[in-house]
Amino acid sequence: MELKGRTAVVTGSTSGIGHAIAVAMAQAGANVVVNGLGTEADNAAAIAAVAKFGTRVAFDPANMLRNNQIADMIAKAEKDFGSVDVLVNNAGIQHVSPIEDFPVEKWDAIIGINLSSAFHTIRATVPGMKKRKWGRIINICSAHSLVASPFKSAYVAAKHGLAGLTKTVALELAETGLTCNAVSPGFVWTPLVEGQLPDLAKAKGITIEEAKASVVSAQPNKRFSTVEEVAALTLFLTTEAAGSVTGSNYSIDGGWTAH
Repeated sequence: MELKGRTAVVTGSTSGIGHAIAVAMAQAGANVVVNGLGTEADNAAAIAAVAKFGTRVAFDPANMLRNNQIADMIAKAEKDFGSVDVLVNNAGIQHVSPIEDFPVEKWDAIIGINLSSAFHTIRATVPGMKKRKWGRIINICSAHSLVASPFKSAYVAAKHGLAGLTKTVALELAETGLTCNAVSPGFVWTPLVEGQLPDLAKAKGITIEEAKASVVSAQPNKRFSTVEEVAALTLFLTTEAAGSVTGSNYSIDGGWTAH
């Protein structure tokens, strides 16, 4: 288990992609800090699924819109586990609207959670990583860090910004033993996506299966990626084999951004 004795903090990890990443980290031997704002029951279930591999697991409800809560989460992880060796910035939200109608509060929240929170976690985590001369920072971006779609101004702006932040941090840390990379999924099959299909089908007057096909049509392989595939790629970036991989943005989108 390559991450035995290491500690990983995964933001937005009580469901979906983040949860699969937290599970993969625990399977690889890491202690894990799970983070999210779900219900008490959902959080408990997420923690239990990560904890079953026998490593230490903690839960932190830090709100990614609150800079002080982010700093406290990292400081508490450092104190309780002795280090934060792997940081995965996964927390994110979405809103779709024409730009002239885009709610200002939605813009602020999307930029805050999808981009600014990563700045705050990285800023708080890097000093400890530098002292130990080892660290892995992985930012979960999106195909929208590389290409745009209409009606997603805030999300596309945030993910493009996160890709740029990844490159800058990688260059700053290049001689320290720390790496910083991005993983950019396309459409991934998650409970959130599945839950949106009935409304999409109703709005378009189509079946749920037709709605599912329309969502994934942007991907040339015509299928959703799985959370396990995204987690496996993320886990690779924590390994010693990936020690010279930094500043990269890995697409996992069925060929979407190859167009």
